[in-house]
Amino acid sequence: MQTTINVFFKLLEFLVVACLVAMVIMVFGNVVLRYGFNSGISVSDEMSRYCFIWLTYIGAMVAMREKGHLGVDTLVRRLPLGGKKLCFFLSEVMMLGCNGLFFLGTWKMHDLQVTNISVVVGIPMIWIYGIGYITAAVMGIMNLHKLALLLTGRLAESDLVMVVESEDQVVLAEITPEVRGRA
Repeated sequence: MQTTINVFFKLLEFLVVACLVAMVIMVFGNVVLRYGFNSGISVSDEMSRYCFIWLTYIGAMVAMREKGHLGVDTLVRRLPLGGKKLCFFLSEVMMLGCNGLFFLGTWKMHDLQVTNISVVVGIPMIWIYGIGYITAAVMGIMNLHKLALLLTGRLAESDLVMVVESEDQVVLAEITPEVRGRA
């Protein structure tokens, strides 16, 4: 099962890279065509925008798995174990609720997006905004999995703080008597 999940997220990472490469090629190519040859490809503007939308949603799923989203852990780190568990639980429940609202919003807009055809490319907009179903479902499943781990006691205390440290950590040096004398 873990192998399947790893392959799924590797595929998502590949899609993020593919969207980014496609955006760069389309936008750069269009700039060269406009300034160099006084022409352009009208589809590239719209398709690069759609790639950006997909890149954002897919990247959010990958970032959630890697704990790459922004967070503030100043208070949570100072709490006792029970407080950390409560904060973790509340955080996951709120994120699950947001993912549920996101899925519901995509569902409510579905009929409109099926009939709304993009201007240049000519495809139904559900092909663009339908990624909301996948994003909300995948992130919701991740929330449920974390809640199950918490409720069954399979999370270590270090897992309860959801912020991954940055490479840019501030290192505080110990002030020695020699340094104090120079100050």
